[in-house]
Amino acid sequence: MTSKTPEISAKVAKKAADKRVAGEPVLLLGGNPQIAKGEGDAPVQAYIAALPGWKCDVARLLDALIMRTVPNVHKAVKWNSPLYGIKDDGWFLGIHSFKNYVKVAFFRGTSLHPVPPGQSKSKDIRYLDIREDEELDEAQLAAWIKQASQMPGERM
Repeated sequence: MTSKTPEISAKVAKKAADKRVAGEPVLLLGGNPQIAKGEGDAPVQAYIAALPGWKCDVARLLDALIMRTVPNVHKAVKWNSPLYGIKDDGWFLGIHSFKNYVKVAFFRGTSLHPVPPGQSKSKDIRYLDIREDEELDEAQLAAWIKQASQMPGERM
């Protein structure tokens, strides 16, 4: 099995390189798109567009909800994840795609009411995992977004 590993790795690397040349998004392990780091809406929209299937729809909904709730939101992509914050005040929320869900990270989540359900190893961060065909409580999500946007953000 060890002798096949370099061959498989070479095939995966070639496939990823072919996609980059063709302008197609490269999905990393777990299904998160590889998007160049950048500030503003364009890299976030590139990330969203690169998500496969239902995850793209969820990310579009999240982005629209964040923009409606926090009209002056600042956006960026760092570490292959969209970040949302207030300019010069840090990031309050991040999104990341995994194989079976989209994770919303609230960087000051333990200060939100009610506290989002997903625990983190970090004492302040809380998560909301959104799975395919799962009902999304948009009102609660908007309330968390609004609360999070009014707290000091993370400096990253």
